[in-house]
Amino acid sequence: MFPDITRDDIFRLETQRLWLRWLRAADAAALASFASLAAVAQMTASIPHPYPAGEAERFILKARAETAGGQSLILGVTLKNKARTLIGLVSAEAGAGRDIEIGYIIAPTAAGRGFATEAASALIDTIFSLTEARTISANTRDHNKASRRVLEKCGFEFTESALTNLPARGGLHPCDHFKLTRSNWASRDRTRRMPGMAQQVVRRDVEAAGGKGKGRDQ
Repeated sequence: MFPDITRDDIFRLETQRLWLRWLRAADAAALASFASLAAVAQMTASIPHPYPAGEAERFILKARAETAGGQSLILGVTLKNKARTLIGLVSAEAGAGRDIEIGYIIAPTAAGRGFATEAASALIDTIFSLTEARTISANTRDHNKASRRVLEKCGFEFTESALTNLPARGGLHPCDHFKLTRSNWASRDRTRRMPGMAQQVVRRDVEAAGGKGKGRDQ
């Protein structure tokens, strides 16, 4: 589902305030600092709580392997500052047919500043620009109003409320489900479809190929 350009660990996306890049071993401590919080884990399907020792390192290795294999696109969210400390994650996984499901987490210390919307928007634009996905889906716990607002700002439409399996939460829980179609995404007023760094990487890839594959840069 995901193209070769995303499978190299130099791949990254640039937004106004953020870098979205592959996870690194050095991110483990920062990842554990927020993933280990009960308030964060309880809103997810897969983060265990209590957070086991070594879980951050295990997750980073798995994320890198899945991104390299093209099954997923899992990126760390960092601020554009000297520290470049990890403040969150965004993920995209191939679903049934030509559907991709996304997820996102922002550390509580960075919450309330629009970073989740900014990061999710960049991921969405990248998915529709670089893949043949017809729809992007997402779901939230039914009481997670902040996550629902992120999806609505990104153009998602509510489809249903349903009991959904959240393995790390021990079974079925009420969740709200959302979808964004390619046609609705295309109709939104955007002056740029791809975050800047991704365009630069595509150009370099095209130049290395002697100009072949020109269509990928358009």
